[in-house]
Amino acid sequence: MRVSVALASDLISTAHELADVARGATLTWFRSRDLAADTKESQRFDPVTAADRLSEERMRVVLARRRPDDGILGEEFGFHDGTSGLTWVLDPIDGTRGYLSGTPTWGVLISVRDAEGPLFGIIDQPYIGERFEGGLGRAQMKGPMGELALSARSPRPLSQSILFSTFPEVGTPEEGAAFRRVASGAKLVRYGTDCYAYALIAAGQIDLVIEAGLQAYDVQAPIAVIEAAGGIVTDWQGRPAHGGGQILAAANSVVHAEALALLNR
Repeated sequence: MRVSVALASDLISTAHELADVARGATLTWFRSRDLAADTKESQRFDPVTAADRLSEERMRVVLARRRPDDGILGEEFGFHDGTSGLTWVLDPIDGTRGYLSGTPTWGVLISVRDAEGPLFGIIDQPYIGERFEGGLGRAQMKGPMGELALSARSPRPLSQSILFSTFPEVGTPEEGAAFRRVASGAKLVRYGTDCYAYALIAAGQIDLVIEAGLQAYDVQAPIAVIEAAGGIVTDWQGRPAHGGGQILAAANSVVHAEALALLNR
């Protein structure tokens, strides 16, 4: 859908208010000895905490006030249909395992999409105080070092590239084998940073993120931010990845093509 200047301004302002209230909610519990976690799955530890729920609850209160006709898709409280053609996609804490461990690499993911995909997104790291935003004419970050433009890294071969993923096993055994074909050719491979890795692509620090088994709320904000910075996010077949699943995020088309070929060899 076409977005007017006035609508774009309101969407950006709303997204930042959502990020602000989520910061307060998540920092209330971060590194607290009293924080407990439930698990969403019986076969593995997939944690959810009071901080996840409080963060999303506060964001939904803002949306009910500011954008009551928009839809909402949130990790903790599901889907609420709207009538405006716009949907807010919320991950109140992406990287709850890291949050529980006290590492500062989790984040809050906020995006707004239309029928074609994300229009604008924010990756916010409350503890560090870094906020990455992209879409609707913006590509910037703000943090302790000030405000900087986002620009993904220029092309260099895979042999000189830095690759990130959250889990070393990367999905199914077959997906893990495909990932290792790419990883074996990279200069450096790092794990465990969740959404912060996508922010690092947009900031020009790393070249690739490869993951599998993601949900829409895991990827829509990173897609908006990375694409605004000049990067590329697709699935492992090079198709749009707005719904999640297998994700290949790259700083540029050159390293994207090299990784894509190895994933499908």
